[in-house]
Amino acid sequence: MKHVTIVVPKGNANLSSITGSYEILTSANAYWQKQGHKSMIDITLAGVVSELKLDAGFITVHPTPIHDLEKTDLLIIPSAPYAAQLIRENVELISWIREQYVKGAEIASMCTGAFLLAATGLLDGKTCSTHWSAEASFKQMFPKINLQPDKLITAENGIYTNGGAYSFLNLVLFLVEKYFDRQTAIYCSKIFQIDMDRTSQSPFFIFQIQKNHGDDLVCKAQTYIEQHLTGKISFEELAAELAISRRNFDRRFTKATGNTPVEYLQRVKVEVAKNALEKGRKSIFEVMNDVGYSDDKAFREVFKKITGVSPLDYKARYAKEIR
Repeated sequence: MKHVTIVVPKGNANLSSITGSYEILTSANAYWQKQGHKSMIDITLAGVVSELKLDAGFITVHPTPIHDLEKTDLLIIPSAPYAAQLIRENVELISWIREQYVKGAEIASMCTGAFLLAATGLLDGKTCSTHWSAEASFKQMFPKINLQPDKLITAENGIYTNGGAYSFLNLVLFLVEKYFDRQTAIYCSKIFQIDMDRTSQSPFFIFQIQKNHGDDLVCKAQTYIEQHLTGKISFEELAAELAISRRNFDRRFTKATGNTPVEYLQRVKVEVAKNALEKGRKSIFEVMNDVGYSDDKAFREVFKKITGVSPLDYKARYAKEIR
């Protein structure tokens, strides 16, 4: 039998990722036993506090003290607010998670739970995912980690992470298939009505223009880019206008925003295109021209690279019905 521990961080945690994980894994175990097998998993909630009030105090959980657990096989870290305070409040828990991995436990982090996992140092040099809205903060706090926020699930050396919000359900199904079998995972997907075919959270990205980095020169460049989407931008000329070499301009821009100037331009164009497609009033050709593309193949390629879907599919999925 495998021992699964859902950790409950001190301070706050997302209740849905705790209860959702517990319910799906419990259902998987019950289904497994109905097929004539012995119980596969035993689940415990554990933390460094004996009582924690969640969801504005409406729900109270009573975790088992972590030091009462000598060894566990799988640690699940739920989504939690990714403020630096959370890491400061959970130094003891972070150390214990690291110790359990050294002892052979596997670890799965959900959404912004990746911040707690990253604080252990176990993700350094590895790939992980988290909620797309936390991308900039995560990269700033943990530059040694290869963050890929477009990935719905990552798996590397017994460490599993997933993207944002309720996509944790897909990670739980992944774990069900790993610890039970494919048939049990399919059963859970049907019972809980979870789409097993999702592979990316890119279609749900909302590009957030980062201007709180404190670099005035980069802010001027960002503003210029946003105001000249329909024309052709020469970054050589823009750098000269800002009295900086192109090399230093690229370096400062990437450091401040997390994107190269070209990537930033593409992301802004695609975000404007997404908003236009969601309104449903314009054709894809009109939207393409509005954001400065004349080559429909190039537009489709950039759009799909950033969102994971074609402009046509995006419009079909998110456009408002025009009456």
